[in-house]
Amino acid sequence: MPPLEVWQKVLVDPKFLDDVHAKPGCIACHGGTPNTDDKKEAHKGLLPKAGNEPERACGTCHVGIVEQTRDGLHRMLWGYQTVLKRRGADFTNPKLVVAYTTHCTKCHADCGDCHISRPAALDGGLIKGHKVKRVASVFITCGGCHSARVLDEYKGAHEGIPASVHWEKQGMPCTKCHTVEEYHAGVHGTRYTGKPQPSCTQAGCHEDVRPGDGIEQHDETHLKGLACQVCHAAGAYKSCFNCHTGRDEKGIPYFATDPSQLTFKIGRNPLKSEDRPWDYVLLRHAPATHDLFGYYGENLLPDFDNEPTWKYTTPHNTRRQTPQNASCNACHGQRELFLTEEDVAPAERDANRAVIVTDIPEPVEEVGP
Repeated sequence: MPPLEVWQKVLVDPKFLDDVHAKPGCIACHGGTPNTDDKKEAHKGLLPKAGNEPERACGTCHVGIVEQTRDGLHRMLWGYQTVLKRRGADFTNPKLVVAYTTHCTKCHADCGDCHISRPAALDGGLIKGHKVKRVASVFITCGGCHSARVLDEYKGAHEGIPASVHWEKQGMPCTKCHTVEEYHAGVHGTRYTGKPQPSCTQAGCHEDVRPGDGIEQHDETHLKGLACQVCHAAGAYKSCFNCHTGRDEKGIPYFATDPSQLTFKIGRNPLKSEDRPWDYVLLRHAPATHDLFGYYGENLLPDFDNEPTWKYTTPHNTRRQTPQNASCNACHGQRELFLTEEDVAPAERDANRAVIVTDIPEPVEEVGP
């Protein structure tokens, strides 16, 4: 996504001054010192990113929402913390804390990142001259953080792989499936903690999917054994590899990864539970490495192999008809579709034992019409 011009990032539209959000005045949200024309004095106590203190900036009016988001996934990044702790991260270790706060928390999202400006991951900047949007463009806000994976898949940005039918035929925005409660929710764990949200079969869309619904492959074996995306993802999706963090010679923080790859891999379900009972799901490679934080200290992730690097995923390039469901043997016997040991880097094989497929489903005798 192209960056904004500098003036676009900071220019306040005069029309904003007529907005109800302007009535309390700048200081109510951004702090600073009133009644002075001295710049240095006026900027004492200034909070450029008012969303960092939502109780003061937004909570005076939106009490319930701020209370809900105080502990939310977007604000607190519980998913990062949960997975890093599984890998042995000690958040009482100052070196680990410096690494985490320097790099990982850039993806933290506050109220303004969704309702006023582009998210920090896109280097910020006002969307509409400081106007507060109840629902801003999801392709700037949601897409600002989730573009490389979700948005590109959803809109068909990868050559040769079609867009999701939900976008192509309906133009559905993110908010059609993902609710306000889900955005604001205070879930401890990861994005996949609890029941699937949204659910393909419980969101008022595909409630009739069940054995005997007239679709041959919707038998009990397939519906119980395979996540929906195994059959209905339109093709490959982006995986990332070998992320390293550090500071350059000027002390500026950076992260670097190997080139991303488009992958399609069916693997064993690492999150198998009553909520996600399937044997097989799609997996996507996350870029974490043993020495992810090596610049900041040695062995900061001592239990790295406790967590797979090939992760449970729900690609957003959904189609009814896909290459792998064109026939039984478009999937059965197709070794390249499955995550096998040779697909996994030797240094990561121990971490991924639980998701590697060792027995590829055999081809079946197909009966013609």
